[in-house]
Amino acid sequence: MDLATIIGLLLGTMLIVMSIVLKTSLMAFFDISSVLVVVGGTIAAVLIAQPLKAVLGLFGVVKNTFFNHQEPISDLIEQIVSLAETARRDGLLALENRIEDLDNQFVVLGIQMAVDGTRPEVIEDVMRTELDAVATRHKAGKKIVDAMGRFAPAFGMIGTLIGLVIMLGDMSPESIGPGMAVALLTTLYGAIIANLIFLPMGDKLASINDHELLVMEIAIRGIMGIQSGDNPRVIEQKLTTFIPPKMRQAADES
Repeated sequence: MDLATIIGLLLGTMLIVMSIVLKTSLMAFFDISSVLVVVGGTIAAVLIAQPLKAVLGLFGVVKNTFFNHQEPISDLIEQIVSLAETARRDGLLALENRIEDLDNQFVVLGIQMAVDGTRPEVIEDVMRTELDAVATRHKAGKKIVDAMGRFAPAFGMIGTLIGLVIMLGDMSPESIGPGMAVALLTTLYGAIIANLIFLPMGDKLASINDHELLVMEIAIRGIMGIQSGDNPRVIEQKLTTFIPPKMRQAADES
């Protein structure tokens, strides 16, 4: 579970609610018409812009911002070095006995091909194709979330314009204040939905994607080193270049 996402949403919501409650009633900021325009309009626009299958997968994409397991890079490197030591000591075929102990299916794919005697260029080609496929899937999911973040403020403005037209059509001194307040609520809803929910989630998905692709790149480099019979220490040195210097120093001390 990603605590940062949960804490951010709760903190942002709490601060907005507190700022309202300290000045007025919370119900003064609720208008069902504004909710329908912003939420309904945003969903409708995304349905027009994206395939239905992709939109239906939105819940799974959003779920990834709350529940995602990011494998520590240092643990992956340690595992690859251990596999390299086994391969150098007992041969590549000995790695077959260790496949069941591996949790990373991408590493399992590479090790299995190496054990089967697949040519190095074929191994790398297959693994990089898988990496590209993962990047494409992540990009498609993030595209939906980014679209929601773009359309919500626009429909907030549309709702405001609708409210102003209604207010000006039946204009009287006592109706200007309440009418303007209701009209501006849609802009508020659109700004909150975009800047507290969808745009931050899009950035979180980008961060998750970058980490996963980095893990896959490290796995490719490590498995290619194992397949070519490189010294485990050399493989370790190559892979630790992906770790920031401070983390590298902490890992060495550990």
